[in-house]
Amino acid sequence: MTNKKLKIGLIGFGVVGEGIYQVLKNTPSLDAEIVKIGIKNSSKERNAPSELFTNDVQSIINNPNINVIVELIDDDIAAYQIVKQSLLNKKAVVSANKKMIAAHQKELIELQKENNVPLLYEAAVGGSLPIIRNLEEYYDNDLLQSFEGIINGSTNYILGKLQENNLSFSEALSLAQKLGFAESNPHIDVSGEDAVNKLGIILNHAFGIVIDTQQIVRHGITNIKKEDIAFAKEKNYKIKLIANAKIDENQRITASVLPTFIQSNEIFFNIDQENNGIALGSSFSDKQFFSGKGAGRYPTASAVLSDISALRYDYKYEYRKYNAKLENKLVNDCDVKVYVNFNNWQTIDKNCFTTIEETFESKTNKYLIGWLPSESINKESWIQDTSVSLIHFQNN
Repeated sequence: MTNKKLKIGLIGFGVVGEGIYQVLKNTPSLDAEIVKIGIKNSSKERNAPSELFTNDVQSIINNPNINVIVELIDDDIAAYQIVKQSLLNKKAVVSANKKMIAAHQKELIELQKENNVPLLYEAAVGGSLPIIRNLEEYYDNDLLQSFEGIINGSTNYILGKLQENNLSFSEALSLAQKLGFAESNPHIDVSGEDAVNKLGIILNHAFGIVIDTQQIVRHGITNIKKEDIAFAKEKNYKIKLIANAKIDENQRITASVLPTFIQSNEIFFNIDQENNGIALGSSFSDKQFFSGKGAGRYPTASAVLSDISALRYDYKYEYRKYNAKLENKLVNDCDVKVYVNFNNWQTIDKNCFTTIEETFESKTNKYLIGWLPSESINKESWIQDTSVSLIHFQNN
């Protein structure tokens, strides 16, 4: 194992990119040097020497003195082109763009193999939590049974403010944006899409399958109402956006991202603020739990730095489960227990429910609790109505 000198082309100089630059500049023991930094706006003042910057990204990708590309931009389409071309040019890549990675997993795996260079993306999934490397190294066997987690720190922060501080959704979102936990365009977070993309990547490393993320059952947090918060408090629950994947003895996998009632004795109950929490269930070791910061500048930067450091030793993902061509398959054909809150009975299609356990109606509030086929959550238009909130019951 050799410790090689890393010559880095950094593409993107936002809060994370600048943080990476400062750490590498002040940590000579990492033996890594930023040769060039790609940016969009060359007229903007930045806290680094001007000669480092260029808006010609191709000149970075094609620079023979650069052996690592660190891609930290928001645009998933542009990120795909950068990452693909870098791998074709036989450069190692570190990326934090989960939407791009989730959408192109198969091709990116093949490009790594054909060009014998790694693509590392710990920062794309768990914030500061090293979940991908744990799945790759510790759970590279066939004994993993379940993945469960809070993997979007922005929504966890927002839900906490709704429940603990009685803020409105818009107030909680605005505060999350001000603190750097949510993007200026937060739709990808609050709709659940960010967590869905992360779960799509995790399914590969956990169970060896690559899927179209549209197959994952999902529902966001934008429709959560004050009545839902009151119901949760009355039952001593907290509401969390939970990503969940399980495999049964027949190699059938279910996967979802849903607002979920968490009971006070459950491990996710006290994962608050912008923190993430992940529980892995195994045949022999039962549950193992990881928690840490999931949103913000420094958690992302720490994961990017970890990947950069690993490249000094030519570390790469081996995709053992994926390459084993296991017969695991995503099915999502089970019934799930849900709470549904709504304004008008005409909005709800009760025929969608396989069982209805409870209904409630007052002058200001209506809800029912029952069992829905999980696949209907993505398909039924009434569930997407802005007047309808849906929350899943954990461990049903």
